[in-house]
Amino acid sequence: MEAVLQTRGLLSLPPKPTKASSLLNPSQGLSHRLFASKPLGFNGLCLFYRRVPSVVAKPNGVPFICKAKAASAADGKQPFFNENEKPKFMGIEILTLKKIIPLGLMFFCILFNYTILRDTKDVLVVTAKGSSAEIIPFLKTWVNLPMAIGFMLLYTKLANVLSKKALFYTVIVPFIAFFGAFGFLLYPLSNYIHPQALSDMLLAVLGPRFLGPLAIMRIWSFCLFYVMAELWGSVVISVLFWGFANQITTVEEAKRFYPLFGLGANVALIFSGRTVKYFSNLRKNLGPRVDGWAISLKGMMSIVVLMGFTICFLYWWVNKFVPLPTRSWKKKEKPKMGTMESLKFLVSSRYIRDLATLVVAYGISINLVEVTWKSKLKAQFPSPNEYSSFMGDFSTATGIATFTMMLLSQFIFDKYGWGVAAKITPTVLLLTGVGFFSLILFGDPLGPALAEFGMTPLLAAVYVGAVQNIFSKSAKYSLFDPCKEMAYIPLDEDTKVKGKAAIDVVCNPLGKSGGALIQQFMILTFGSLANSTPYLGGILLMIVFTWLSAAKSLDTQFTALRREEELEKEMERDAVKIPVVSEPRNDSVANSSLLNAASDDS
Repeated sequence: MEAVLQTRGLLSLPPKPTKASSLLNPSQGLSHRLFASKPLGFNGLCLFYRRVPSVVAKPNGVPFICKAKAASAADGKQPFFNENEKPKFMGIEILTLKKIIPLGLMFFCILFNYTILRDTKDVLVVTAKGSSAEIIPFLKTWVNLPMAIGFMLLYTKLANVLSKKALFYTVIVPFIAFFGAFGFLLYPLSNYIHPQALSDMLLAVLGPRFLGPLAIMRIWSFCLFYVMAELWGSVVISVLFWGFANQITTVEEAKRFYPLFGLGANVALIFSGRTVKYFSNLRKNLGPRVDGWAISLKGMMSIVVLMGFTICFLYWWVNKFVPLPTRSWKKKEKPKMGTMESLKFLVSSRYIRDLATLVVAYGISINLVEVTWKSKLKAQFPSPNEYSSFMGDFSTATGIATFTMMLLSQFIFDKYGWGVAAKITPTVLLLTGVGFFSLILFGDPLGPALAEFGMTPLLAAVYVGAVQNIFSKSAKYSLFDPCKEMAYIPLDEDTKVKGKAAIDVVCNPLGKSGGALIQQFMILTFGSLANSTPYLGGILLMIVFTWLSAAKSLDTQFTALRREEELEKEMERDAVKIPVVSEPRNDSVANSSLLNAASDDS
């Protein structure tokens, strides 16, 4: 192989550095220079390096070394490096495929289960006797949040005493066992284990405004299912799967294949939505005295258990047959910020404040609309099977919309930039939210017009609310999340790490529980969620406008930082890196080394 060196300035690799006359000898090609016999240094390598000052000078007369670029053209001769070509399939290494394909199947199974569990948990707690959608804010704040904190504390303790494999099985097997036991044991016995009489007595004493808190006690096994389904999303997806994926993949593999996991997730959403729809419609073929929802629940939980064991098998197979990449043991220092430290850091930086506003506003806004929509959904579909069937269609539509938006997101970022992409999610939520609350508040005058389309104001509100949730979630996954992560890129390392830590500690929990706390206050003040609807609509408008204002401010700062970063990159001089290979004994090509020569700046 002949190598062509294209240089600005003089840069050469002579076989005999003592002879200056050989530097510009045209009769000696690079092949002769690289593979000529030289005294062997350590590890069989002999490295000669000379940096020759360039005759080119800057206008002020100060000489500098120009950057050298090396280009290699293959002519069929012996390659530089004697490396065995790794087997490939369709341009991808077989070893990479042995990791990525099982990971993709694991991700599909995990999200397939999560969609079934997410739809089922809402059906259980919303349509249960003596309960309603008003239970959700209280359930998220006073049951889900404490159990999530307790679970993570337990996980931290287990991580200190168990191996990674044992920890994975110890965490996921109880989930599989619980969901199987719920479908075949807890739900059939629910009429015997739920304290219905005690709950009715307390409700008569405390009044209807305490329907939500008392429903947690009334249907405690359904609430436990709700919490376990929520934990499946946060623990199995975020902790177990992504922790395992980051453990066995390299950075290059992650950059190439992780985006495909996002597309595969929406394919799982589509298929699981069809599965929920199928089992929910089984009631139509059963007798009048048969509990159709119990039959549907057994079928769906059987699939969840089967998928769970498939996940365990794939995890075992990868650990058994796939070699793990070597990692550096050097750990990067990450500041641990408490809640008060996080609040102080959020207040001190305008950029971080605006970014925090985006995160909190999304969490509150989607919660305000979603719970109100589910209350109307129960009014339209009181039967568990009808409710579940509708949620199956909803999940399928969400998967299709998100898949499409992910394909369009690259065009939006390239064509319109970060600012427009960041404003799409609040704009969609604002427009659909206004339509949804308008149908609830002013539905009666619109009744005759809607009747011509075969819809009642309630059904129209359900459909508009479904459209609002579908497009809000698809915009969140395809645009909001990438915008949020991109906003950290131009920050300096200290602000980047501390800002992300502050937002993770304060803003994510605040966004998720903020909407629930607002709804709890409204329910206890005005008596019910329906009576609170006008005020919830007004709060939604205020939050979305604040969100849009923060996005506009952040866009200005983000653009300025990006320009500064690009200007700094233009002014930097990259180091010169030239591979030099010597010929060791036995006429075989040895390992290569990289010689780095830093450019001299005036």
